[in-house]
Amino acid sequence: MSSESDSEERSEDGSPGGPPEQLALIRGMVAEAKATAEEKAKPRTWRGAPLAKDLPIARILVNKGVLHLDQTWDYAVPEHLAEDAQPGVRVRVRFGAGEGRVRDGRREGGGLIDGFVIERIAETDYTGPLAALAQVVSPERVLSPRMEKLARAVAQRYAGSLADVLQLAIPPRHGQAESRPSPEPRPAPGVPEPGGWERYPAGPGFLRELASGASPRTVWTALPGPHWPDELARAMATTLASGRGALAVLPDGRAAARVDEALTALVGKGLHTLLTAESGPQKRYTQWLSVHRGSVRAVIGTRAAMFAPVRDLGLVAVWDDGDSSHSDDNAPFPHVREVLQLRSLTEGCAFLLGGTSCTVEAAQLVESGWARPLVADRTTVRAHAPRIRTVGDELLARDEAARAARLPSLAWETVREGLKTGPVLVQVPRRGYVPRLACERCRTPARCGACAGPLEAPDARELHCGWCGRQESAWHCEECGSFRLRAQVVGARRTAEELGRAFPAVSVRTSGRDHVLDRVPDAPALVVSTPGAEPVAEGEGYAAALLLDGWAMLGFPDLRASEEALRRWIAASSLVRGSGQVVIVAEPTLRPVQALVRWDPVGHALRELAERAELRFPPVSRMASVIGRKEAIEGFLAAADLPSDAEILGPVPLPARRGEASSGERALVRVRPGNGAALAAALKSAQAGRMARGVSAADSVRVRIDPPDIG
Repeated sequence: MSSESDSEERSEDGSPGGPPEQLALIRGMVAEAKATAEEKAKPRTWRGAPLAKDLPIARILVNKGVLHLDQTWDYAVPEHLAEDAQPGVRVRVRFGAGEGRVRDGRREGGGLIDGFVIERIAETDYTGPLAALAQVVSPERVLSPRMEKLARAVAQRYAGSLADVLQLAIPPRHGQAESRPSPEPRPAPGVPEPGGWERYPAGPGFLRELASGASPRTVWTALPGPHWPDELARAMATTLASGRGALAVLPDGRAAARVDEALTALVGKGLHTLLTAESGPQKRYTQWLSVHRGSVRAVIGTRAAMFAPVRDLGLVAVWDDGDSSHSDDNAPFPHVREVLQLRSLTEGCAFLLGGTSCTVEAAQLVESGWARPLVADRTTVRAHAPRIRTVGDELLARDEAARAARLPSLAWETVREGLKTGPVLVQVPRRGYVPRLACERCRTPARCGACAGPLEAPDARELHCGWCGRQESAWHCEECGSFRLRAQVVGARRTAEELGRAFPAVSVRTSGRDHVLDRVPDAPALVVSTPGAEPVAEGEGYAAALLLDGWAMLGFPDLRASEEALRRWIAASSLVRGSGQVVIVAEPTLRPVQALVRWDPVGHALRELAERAELRFPPVSRMASVIGRKEAIEGFLAAADLPSDAEILGPVPLPARRGEASSGERALVRVRPGNGAALAAALKSAQAGRMARGVSAADSVRVRIDPPDIG
C-alpha cells in the first residue's frame, strides 16, 4: 500500500512529482457528482424548507390504481417548488410512511411514487403532520380540468379508479419531446363539398349542422364500397371549418390510415395528427403534446385516442363500434363508444357512430331518441351492394364438388368468373391449416386424452391439443373406434392450398393475424383472409367474394354470435364492387343470412334489440361480471350493497382457456339501465373494502362492468 506522501508526489498521469491538490480535486468532484445524482434519483423530504406563501397545500392523486386508495392526498408545498407545482403537473411524492415517522413537524419516509397535482389550497382538513412534495417532474400541465372530469366520469361508470383511467388517457412522459415547442396552429380550412354524403337523404343537412357549430348526434349506416373514409374525413373537415376540433377513433391502424389519407387530401398536412399504437414513445408523446397545446385541432387514431385532449371539441366519431378492439384490455376496461358518448355529453359536441353494419347498442341509441339515424334509401343501397347468393346444407349434400373439396360448384363458378375481371376475396373463419378435427365415420369431435380439449392441426402433419398443447400421435375415436379424421373447420392456410391447386395460374395471398395485408392490387388474384384481416382491393374493389363455413361463426356460444357474424360478413361484402357477387356458405333461412341477402343490418339489430328486451339482457339492462372462486364470489356479492332490483345469475363455471385447466367461475349481476351507476358504485365500494382488509389471491375476484362476452 502506498503512503500518503507517496501518493501526493505522483502527477496526474501517475508519475512522481505531480501536484498534491490534483487528486483531492478529482475526488471532490466525483463525490459532488455522486451526491447530485443520488439527490436527483431519490428526492428527499425537505427538512426545514419554508413552505409556499400562497396556497401551501397541494392535493395529489397518486398513481396507484387500487380502489381503496382512490382519493386525493394532501402534501405540503416547499417554497422552491411553489411556482412549478401547479394543478395538472406530474410530481413525485413519498407515500406510505406511518405517523410515527415525523421530524420537525414533517412526515418522512415512504416510497417514491408518481402523481398529479389536482389543486392547490390554503388549508388542509387533515390534522396530522404532512409530508412535502419531493419533486416536480415537469412543469407541463398535462392533466386539464376537462380531462380530469372525463376521467372521473369514466371511472365512476366502470367501477374503476381515477388513477387507472388517467394511465390510459395520458401517455408516459418523454423529456426530449416535452422540451421541444409545438408548431403554431394553422388557420381553419374552408367548408368542403358534401361529396359522398349526398347519397344519404339527411347527409348534406348533417354537414350543414356541423358547419354552423351545432352538435347533432347521429348513427350512420354507411353504404358498401370504398367511400366511407372520405365521408368521415369530410365530416371532420366540416367541423374544423367551424373553428372547432374533431376526433375519430377507428378499430385498427389500417382503417385509421385510410381516414388519415382522406383527411390529408381534403385539408392538407398540419391540421390533424394520427395517434396509433404503432408510434414509438417519443413520437406518440410529441403528437399528444401538439394536441394538448392546441397546435393540432383534429385527431385520428385507434382506441387510446378516445381520451385525446382536443381543444374546443366539436365532433367525436367512432367507426365500427362492434369491433372487439374498441374495448380496452386494461382496467377499468372502458369501451370507446361509451367514452365518446360521455365526451359528447360533458363537452357538448356532436356524436357520430358509423359502420357498414349496425350493433344492438347503436340501434338502441336511435330507438331511445338519443341519436337520429343517417341511412340511404333502399334504391341506393341496392345500387351499391353486391349480389348475395347462399349455399345451404341441402345444396351441399347434392353437390359432388362440395363433398369432394368443401367448396360448392357455385363457389367455384363465382371464383372463375370473378378472376376474369379482378381479385377475389375468400373469408375463412379460422386461421391455420385444420384448426378443428372430428371422426371421419361418426363426426364425433376429436378430443385430447389428457384434458379433453379439442385436437388441432396447425400444419399439415402434427396433431396437438388446443388447451394443454400435448401432442397426439395415436388418436382413435372412442365412440366408433375409427382411426381416420376429417376437417370439422378448415383454416385459411388449407383453403389457400386447395384454391392454389384448383387455379394454378393465379397467385394466392393470405391475410391473417400473423401477417395482415393492407391492400392488394386490382389484378386477378385469390386473397384468403380471416375475418377482420381483409385487405382493401385497389380500384373499384373485389370482383367477387366467398364467405365460407358460416355455421362456424353462427355456432359460437355467445349472445352476440349472430350480430358478430353479420358484421363480419357485411364488412367483407362491402369490399366487393356493386356489380360483383358474394357467395355465403350458410343455411339460407337463418336470420343473419337473410339480413345479409337483403342488406338490412339495421332491421337485424332492431330484432335483436327486441329479443334482448324480453330477456333483460344488455343493452336493455346494465350488467356486471364477477369472476373468481365460487365461495369468493358469493361472499363478495353478499357483502355488496346492491340495488334493490339487482338480479344475480350464477355463479357458473367458465370454459377453460387455452393452456389452462380452469378459469374459475363467473356470476352476472344485472339491473335496469337507470340503476347502472348504483350497481357500479356498490361493486366498487365492496371491492375497495376487500382490498383495504387484505384478501389472499385465492379469494380475489375480478369485476367488469358491461362485459363484452356474456355467453
